[in-house]
Amino acid sequence: MEFRHYSVMLRESIDGLDIKPDGIYVDGTAGGAGHSREIASRLEAGQGRLIALDRDPEAVAVAAERLRGLPAQVVRANYADIAKILEELGVGRVDGILLDLGVSSYQLDNAERGFSYHKDAPLDMRMSGEGTSAWDIVNGYTEEELSRCIFEYGEEKYARSIAANIVKARQQAPINTTFELAEIIKASVPQKVRREKNPCKKTFQAIRIAVNNELGYLSEALDAAFGCLKIGGRLAVISFHSLEDRIVKVRFNSFASGCTCPPDFPVCVCGKKPRGRLVTRKPVEPSESELAENNRSRSAKLRIIERIAE
Repeated sequence: MEFRHYSVMLRESIDGLDIKPDGIYVDGTAGGAGHSREIASRLEAGQGRLIALDRDPEAVAVAAERLRGLPAQVVRANYADIAKILEELGVGRVDGILLDLGVSSYQLDNAERGFSYHKDAPLDMRMSGEGTSAWDIVNGYTEEELSRCIFEYGEEKYARSIAANIVKARQQAPINTTFELAEIIKASVPQKVRREKNPCKKTFQAIRIAVNNELGYLSEALDAAFGCLKIGGRLAVISFHSLEDRIVKVRFNSFASGCTCPPDFPVCVCGKKPRGRLVTRKPVEPSESELAENNRSRSAKLRIIERIAE
């Protein structure tokens, strides 16, 4: 099966990085190498350099092939470890970093990976192929843990009912496949909800986030990535749901904020100055033409920040 991944907001994100031909750039989420190829194609051979990271071994193999002949190298790594990877490669500060937080079309469409509720497959959802799987969470979390996971990560208002029915079902036999889980979810929500849309999306999203510790790694990665930027370097992040975007927005605002003294202080005593400048004060969203071409990009939001001080 071909590794497909539509590069969401390709022009907007790459233009926003303000690529310098002799610069050093990092694509922290190489995926199908769409963004990586566009970055690398703007670099001068022997001068510029792209380092593409991904924790999915299949994505690493594909990216390495698609970037062949370009000033780029691919490393299997979690983007939260960006500072460590750059140090190991002997790279100091970089000119730009891109994080595209979306799950690739390949991962969604490849039934064996267990990300999709549209295809029957073993419960897996591991981006790295290692560690805790969706099966472990569905069959191992307590009812309270499941409910909290589904509510907090999926923003699902029927989380309690879904969690209760998962626990009830697994008492008879383990829940092994995506279709088995999907049927439990469907039976846990009102019929009206089932008629309006597929009710599985939020629960599958929540379990995937928990399996891959997506929000925890994102929080670590934002601090690490901003710390790896040169003065004038830019960090661009494409998020796909409100939890991710909220984390990015709050962290970018903290980088770009100055004095935190109470407003009634006559002079600043904290000495805090902004380290970043918001390139995008509001998130950039996909164009109508892009939405027509790729409906999966409808929830995407792009935010960009530039480092202006240590």
